Amino acid sequence: MRRFSDLNEQEVLALAISNEEEDGQLYADFAQSLRETYPDTAQVFDGMAAEESEHRRSLIDLYVSRFGKQIPPIRRKDVRGAPTYQTAWQLMPRGIEAVRRQARQMEADASRFYLQAAARATSADARKLLGDLAAAEMEHVQVAGRIEDAHMAGGAREREDEDARKRFVLQIIQPGLVGLMDGSVSTLAPVFAAAFATRDPWNTFLVGMAASIGAGISMGFAEALADDGKLSGRGAPLLRGLVCGLMTTAGGLGHTLPYLIPTFWTATVVAMIVVIFELAAIAFIQFRYMDTPIVPAIAKVMFGGALVLAAGILIGSS
Repeated sequence: MRRFSDLNEQEVLALAISNEEEDGQLYADFAQSLRETYPDTAQVFDGMAAEESEHRRSLIDLYVSRFGKQIPPIRRKDVRGAPTYQTAWQLMPRGIEAVRRQARQMEADASRFYLQAAARATSADARKLLGDLAAAEMEHVQVAGRIEDAHMAGGAREREDEDARKRFVLQIIQPGLVGLMDGSVSTLAPVFAAAFATRDPWNTFLVGMAASIGAGISMGFAEALADDGKLSGRGAPLLRGLVCGLMTTAGGLGHTLPYLIPTFWTATVVAMIVVIFELAAIAFIQFRYMDTPIVPAIAKVMFGGALVLAAGILIGSS
């Protein structure tokens, strides 16, 4: 890889052309990926891709007039320290704001790229060339803002953000909460029944591990196979199943791991404290994402957990 400071004016201009090509393709991919669920933001990226195409044509015209038709194949990946960006398929699972955030970063990086290059240039021709490129990118940032204002007016962005929040709740929070509730509550009975029946922390740990992992596998498959997500809008079944399964396992492991402590009563007290935190976490998620009032959420979760815990202790002690 080469350092940017070692590139000559011809190579800098060739790099600028390839940057515009790559950025334009990324914006076009963003627009295509967002068109169905976020049409207003897709239009923003369509406009940004068109601007990149115009910049690329202007840069090519400038290059041909100065250096001829043969453009060296130099790209960002060939330059040490150049920024790298994620593709649409990598960003989409993280939500619409992650896509917007990268787009803003791309614009800022391009502007900084040319401004720093112009500051290091020594010849008048190099300063003019790099300064023109910096000005072009600064103009692009302003144009992108105007494009967004034109297409996202009338509360469109707020509507898309609200749709994104609801989609996140349906696709991630809801299956995760179901898994956490199942793992945290349903495994209480077998874990504490084994604990009070055997008074052996290691055997209790083994029972808890088996119950947690088994419940995670079961819940993961149940969630993935229950709904393909096309009609309900709940997203990819594989993702939902993975989230649900992992959270189910995590919920069970929380009060299982304390039984690695070799002293029975110490392990049991720690496990009960963990159970309180698990149930509190469930109540908080219901309050934060499901608009459930905090007091009823805590009351219902604690009451249900206490019943299951008591059942396990009574069965194990009998």
